[in-house]
Amino acid sequence: MKILVCISHVPDTTSKINFINGDTEFDTNGVQYVINPNDEFGLTRAIWFQEQQGANVTVVNVGGADAEATLRKALAIGANEAIRVNANPTDGFFVAKQLAEVAKSGGYDLVICGKESLDYNGGMVPGMLASLLDYNFVNSCTELTVDGATAKAAREIDGGKETISAALPLVIGGQKGLVEEKDLRIPNMRGIMTARTKALTVLEPVASNNNTKAVKFEKPAPKSAVKLFSADDLDGLVNALHNEAKVI
Repeated sequence: MKILVCISHVPDTTSKINFINGDTEFDTNGVQYVINPNDEFGLTRAIWFQEQQGANVTVVNVGGADAEATLRKALAIGANEAIRVNANPTDGFFVAKQLAEVAKSGGYDLVICGKESLDYNGGMVPGMLASLLDYNFVNSCTELTVDGATAKAAREIDGGKETISAALPLVIGGQKGLVEEKDLRIPNMRGIMTARTKALTVLEPVASNNNTKAVKFEKPAPKSAVKLFSADDLDGLVNALHNEAKVI
């Protein structure tokens, strides 16, 4: 089984976020980048298939040269090879088109994406990728097993969980639950050294339009100061909750 894992290169959630050029661009200075958490769950599941069923795992990213450190980490975790499409990932359809070309040329049985990236939270790419490939698609996937040419998956739905089966080839949008957090892999020294010898191929993007663009970024409004009431001022507390916070 050949597996393609789509990896987004995203800011660490602990990074301080700022914008430049009139709030039209994200300021990358001093920002630490990591594997998108939803993608990391998918990568870990792919490595499980590699270890248990002999799957070959390729990771792919659409991004600049700075994303290669993230791809090398994925290789150190256990992926067999990596591909970087040399383009700025500013539009969901553009990214899906690049990933579709890689998937078509590689003949992959299973394509694992995170259901969304934690920088833009668009949640568009997995579905568009499945449509471009004409593959079966399971989004919000929390469980996945493969037996021959059939996959069994579970996904979150309103009010519960749905278990379904689908024929390969298949695209999934994975999330927390696909593996347990305790099972996420931390690269060891052997993995880091081995990653240096694994193939990292850089491809130029295929022609595609950017259908969207960021016009302006805006930070959430700062939280107001905490207002304290003494234990015997219940009337003041009720008045504030009713007239100021408007929660009662």
